[in-house]
Amino acid sequence: MHSDSTSPVIEVVDSISSIPAQDWDRLAGGHPLLSHAFLDGLHHTGCAAGDSGWTPQYLLLKVNGVLEGAIPLYLKDHSYGEYVFDWAWADAYQQAGLNYYPKLLCAIPFSPVTGRRLLVSESRFRGPLIDAVVQLAKESGLSSFHCLFPAEDEAAEMQERGFLIRTGVQFHWHNAGYASFADFLAGMTHDKRKKIRQERRKVTDAGITFRRLTGDNIQEADWRFFHRCYVNTYRAHRSTPYLSLEFFLHLGVTMANQVLLIIAEQDGKPIASAFNLFNEQTLYGRYWGTTGFNAGLHFETCYYQAIEFCIERGIARFEGGAQGEHKLARGFIPVKTLSTHLLARPEFSSAVERYLTRETSGMAAYIDELNERQPFKT
Repeated sequence: MHSDSTSPVIEVVDSISSIPAQDWDRLAGGHPLLSHAFLDGLHHTGCAAGDSGWTPQYLLLKVNGVLEGAIPLYLKDHSYGEYVFDWAWADAYQQAGLNYYPKLLCAIPFSPVTGRRLLVSESRFRGPLIDAVVQLAKESGLSSFHCLFPAEDEAAEMQERGFLIRTGVQFHWHNAGYASFADFLAGMTHDKRKKIRQERRKVTDAGITFRRLTGDNIQEADWRFFHRCYVNTYRAHRSTPYLSLEFFLHLGVTMANQVLLIIAEQDGKPIASAFNLFNEQTLYGRYWGTTGFNAGLHFETCYYQAIEFCIERGIARFEGGAQGEHKLARGFIPVKTLSTHLLARPEFSSAVERYLTRETSGMAAYIDELNERQPFKT
């Protein structure tokens, strides 16, 4: 790969901070969760570095010293924070007396958002990047390489190189050029429209109001309240939150203009909050929490306020996060998601391939069933 000065040179770095932000962001294409500021925050606050089980191993492709390709890559000691579940594969390795971890993972930590994962200035660099990451996994003696929520054409290129494809489903809201929330509701069936109006009325009747904050309007007190809500959500599910207050405060300093923080208030006091990231095309719903139960508060804080924001800003898509069939009745439609997987041992690869064939068939039938239940008028 070093035959002449124009040949791609591959490097692996253990910190994104060693990469100039403008070089990285030029490849990231404006995706807020792929931005240098977001990923660097995860690393330097220790949320996805240190002893977290996420060890950055970013793979870079340079030509004449210029960064032309990159992959956000991690050595993983576990499968937490991924939203594509391979625990059964890890168990099978363990039962065979083999080590599944560490594995090699291309992903945005803790973020089941779709988008580019092979960040390149030109599509011709994708193939060399894929080849380089396969070589890295092989030379490191790792069990497997996984790429989560890539773009469809990236997944297809990996499949051509022998990767297994896994499908999933998420629920995304699409903006059909709505002039208002009422305009959005007008396209829904009578029952669904009525239900949403009832949910919103319960919140209004409880005297709950909302502030939608971006940029300099977000104060440190707002971040602290949101983090308290975020921790409450994890505690309610008897799990440990992945992200620290320090990380969210970092976002408030470095990329507040891409943050939408929604604060619900009752009797002049904050009672719930939702955190979203956005660019001109897409809003990414991420986390929410509350200090207590109020009927309809979850849907209003997480979905309806964010949909209104998208309509006001002309944002085309709202990714509502992982799981959540309840989103269907609230205007989110099922969207197929992808992940790609390469397992080093042929016998395990064959077994996983058979499993994925069955799973993919079942997922296709499930998505068809969901589409039959869409909340919009035909």
